[in-house]
Amino acid sequence: MVIASIDIQNGKVVQLKQGNELILQRDNALELAQEFDRCGEVAVIDLDAAMGKGCNLKMIKPLLKRAQCRVGGGIRTSAQAKELVSFGAKKIIIGSSAFRVDGKFAVNIPFLEEMSEAIGRHRLIVAVDARENEIVVDGWKTPTGLDLIETAKAVEPFAGELLFTCVEREGTMTGINLDAVQKLRAAVSCQTGHCQVTVAGGVSTLEEVEKIAALGCDVQLGMSIYTGKINLAEAFTISLNWKKANLVPDLSLLPIIVQSPDGQVMMTGFTNKEALVETFNRGNVCFYSRTRNKLWMKGETSGNVLKLIRLRADCDRDALLAVAQPAGQVCHTGVWSCFTPDREFTWKYLQDIITERLNNPVPGSYTATLDDNLVREKIMEEAQELCEAKSREEIIWEAADVLYFSTVLMSRAGVTVQEILDELERRNKK
Repeated sequence: MVIASIDIQNGKVVQLKQGNELILQRDNALELAQEFDRCGEVAVIDLDAAMGKGCNLKMIKPLLKRAQCRVGGGIRTSAQAKELVSFGAKKIIIGSSAFRVDGKFAVNIPFLEEMSEAIGRHRLIVAVDARENEIVVDGWKTPTGLDLIETAKAVEPFAGELLFTCVEREGTMTGINLDAVQKLRAAVSCQTGHCQVTVAGGVSTLEEVEKIAALGCDVQLGMSIYTGKINLAEAFTISLNWKKANLVPDLSLLPIIVQSPDGQVMMTGFTNKEALVETFNRGNVCFYSRTRNKLWMKGETSGNVLKLIRLRADCDRDALLAVAQPAGQVCHTGVWSCFTPDREFTWKYLQDIITERLNNPVPGSYTATLDDNLVREKIMEEAQELCEAKSREEIIWEAADVLYFSTVLMSRAGVTVQEILDELERRNKK
């Protein structure tokens, strides 16, 4: 996986050389998060919090709704970590606090145990930032005397992932220390179940991305993306396991599953490097047709395109999942998906229907007649009837009415089903 970094300082997206020299600054964090999310998780790092100079949480929270983010920078308690997860963070990155015990530098086992238990080992990333193979903390300013490899072994039982930044090369685009990466990967090879390794610092070419992926590691990119040295979509493509793509001789095809935003599988196909490039360029999912022996874009004739939201590789990097918004029927037979003729009636589908009726009213549409006052009256009326319902059938009937009218109110206010589900998930994770 290729992870793009959004480093935040003083409310701006920045890129620093060696952690202190400002090289560039941007104001479009939300746009960047959505763009980067197409290719992988986004690393959101609060540099101010990491250095004890403030907090950018107000800026970070909207990013968690826009993209799948891992968050780091100044996270010192399990309560902070749980709160960020409740806001939508997929993973939490911790650093300095993992390497201090009673004022001395050492691996803080009780802290790691508490963090791992609070949010789950699979969500915990420990940053083993090192300069010349020595762990450094406090925004890379303080050497600890702790050896990179021995420290990595000590923290592995508590983390699902290690983030190794080669500090002496960070922001320099002079190339990663591949020897150190190889030793680190070998040192934490499944002692307690798989521990993923993500590397950063100095990566400046697609060839390096390919070599890092070949070692079984993910790569985190910053300066090279912002300066245009590396194209993120190309980095994603080259990081895949094309050596295992031998389903058709000489074509190097990988299977790709297409899923709707509400999780329904719509179709499967095959892709190659050319089709992936076109997918990113066009913004619509493209495939390689084994029948026609050429690249094709779904919907290029019918107009029923699949608008790309994000692409993700599986754990072996030899299969892809594309989350896409369909413009119409997906299957060539004229039905909703290649696996079922009917679209599953989800809450999201209900809102799609309601939104269409509100935006494009047709004669006789009851939904279109529901103005703000009327829909609120109906919610109160139906909620009362639900409270008074006795039988199972009555409860089903009245609950359906409450859900329908509530969804009309939400749709009129521009509130999506996903936002409601995100809030419920946040409460569940608190």
